[in-house]
Amino acid sequence: MYPPESTMQFSNRLKSCRLEQGFSQSELATRAGITRQAVSSIELNLYLPTTAVALRLAAVLACHVEDLFSLIPTEDLIEGTLISHLPHAEAGTQPIRVKVSSVGKRTIVRPVTDLGEQLSFAVPADGYLTETTRKLSGSTVHVKLSRDRDAIEQEISVAGCDPAIFLVGEHLRRHKDRTTVIGWAMGSMAALHALQRGEVHVAGMHLFDPVSGESNLPFLKRALKGSSYEVVTFATWEEGFLVRAGNPLSIRTAADLVQPMVTLVNREEGSGARLLLDQRLRTSGLEPTHVQGYDRIASTHVDVARAIAQRQAEVGIGIRSAAQQFDLDFIPLQVARYDLVVPKSYLKSHPTLTHLFETLVSRPFRNEIAALGGYDTTETGKVQAWRA
Repeated sequence: MYPPESTMQFSNRLKSCRLEQGFSQSELATRAGITRQAVSSIELNLYLPTTAVALRLAAVLACHVEDLFSLIPTEDLIEGTLISHLPHAEAGTQPIRVKVSSVGKRTIVRPVTDLGEQLSFAVPADGYLTETTRKLSGSTVHVKLSRDRDAIEQEISVAGCDPAIFLVGEHLRRHKDRTTVIGWAMGSMAALHALQRGEVHVAGMHLFDPVSGESNLPFLKRALKGSSYEVVTFATWEEGFLVRAGNPLSIRTAADLVQPMVTLVNREEGSGARLLLDQRLRTSGLEPTHVQGYDRIASTHVDVARAIAQRQAEVGIGIRSAAQQFDLDFIPLQVARYDLVVPKSYLKSHPTLTHLFETLVSRPFRNEIAALGGYDTTETGKVQAWRA
């Protein structure tokens, strides 16, 4: 075998190909006539195999050697579909930072700025767009990668509004792979639609149906066809009014929102928070036009809490953990389940997606989100039985 310095010019897909074929390291090693430790070292890029070993590995995996190992060009370029719009680049020369994910057979490209003002400074890019001419969502773009392709193929893209989703990625990296979990903030129905369009691997939902008393499943039964999706519970959480410390305007019910001094900060249509607000307004016999600030939209629970803490609004609907983060008071309205919806085909084809759900049920992760406040992990990891 060659020294590890030589591995820097090669792309190594042995692990992903092995997993696709359903082999353990030991099984592959036995069939290829090498040790399990050798397979492990090759997959970890500690060594490159000799030509003979590479040929035997390819024969066992029924593929070509170049499917397992290939040269990386000096500039590794990838083509993908742009989702969202590109941010403004000064004078058309500034590279644009993007995240890249492999979703099914598509390569999805999103600007890092879509993660929000704080995360866009904390989450590293997967690559850069050097073509800064104005591109519309759905356009084909070219990305100069700053990470190797194997790491990008392991990246898990989740749409939803639970800010704790990034914690799953941290716990996953501690115990499993180099997998990155990226959470794209959007309401429940927008997340489901993004999943249906093949833009993300997982959609998070918290839509409560007061008629049936059930979370998410009544909406999924209407929106999805067939039985090609799994629904797995992330946690159960409390939803309610977020107000300033001490609740100076004594806001308790939807009827209190029409007070002259009350200004609301709302969530977008299709979000669980917006659905809850509209249900409570109807029950109180109120129209949205009666509520000052109804049309003012924040994109996440955290943004709602921040707007209230900064005295830009007096009230909004969100989750308890967001209120605690900003030292706000919380008036509970209902308990709802936050479920993750994932196509069964992705669970089979994605190299590390099943590890995400294994991490969900781990004791360290459940202890951490329970400590955030407002989360009940009793049903975390439970697969919900449903039929479209």
